Amino acid sequence: MYRKPIFYLLLLMAGSALAQSVQPVIVEYKGKADGKIALTNNSSSPMVVVLEPKSFNITPEGKGIYRDLDSSIHVDLSSMSVKLQPQQTYYVFYKATADKLPAWFTIYATFSSPKHSDGLDVRLMLPHTVYLYQKQPMLEANVQVKDLSYDGETRQLTCTIENDSAELTRIQSVRALGDHASGDLSGFPLLPGGYRHIQMDWKSNSPPSEIDFRFEHFNVKRSVATARN
Repeated sequence: MYRKPIFYLLLLMAGSALAQSVQPVIVEYKGKADGKIALTNNSSSPMVVVLEPKSFNITPEGKGIYRDLDSSIHVDLSSMSVKLQPQQTYYVFYKATADKLPAWFTIYATFSSPKHSDGLDVRLMLPHTVYLYQKQPMLEANVQVKDLSYDGETRQLTCTIENDSAELTRIQSVRALGDHASGDLSGFPLLPGGYRHIQMDWKSNSPPSEIDFRFEHFNVKRSVATARN
């Protein structure tokens, strides 16, 4: 029996130029979640949206690896599926708790046409990611910066930053500083016991002298060694 192929388009961010969107993309709560998701269909055709919570891990390169929702995380959605008319926004409300904190998960919203064609069916998957934080923030002493160096030939600054604790935290920004120059990377979560490889392009002829990781309650600064010029 022939089955039509289904093409899934996975997006880690909901771009404003898309005909469909999920907002907000990322939310953070202390302890438990009580939130809502705005599902918007800016196209001229109706869309069906199916919602499914997923657990995930993050690789050292920053890629999400998704799986079925862990049994220790409990998500209660007001709707599991919605039909959106053209130019309509619909709000789905939810509550979430976890047997143990911290915890994190993504609610994927899969947009598809209610009419199936004889050819390729396209389904757009957009995420709403939720982080449930523990009561106590992570301490600066639990952050380790390793293998920090700058390569003058490639003009790349590299290092590994590790979270040695059982707490969840977020690096709000990464900034490299040098002689009348700077470079920036956007923030990212640092999961318990996790680590992230950092690779930053440096545009100045002079090497960077320092890298600054900004957290909510503290900054971690390290001097940069030059691998070769």
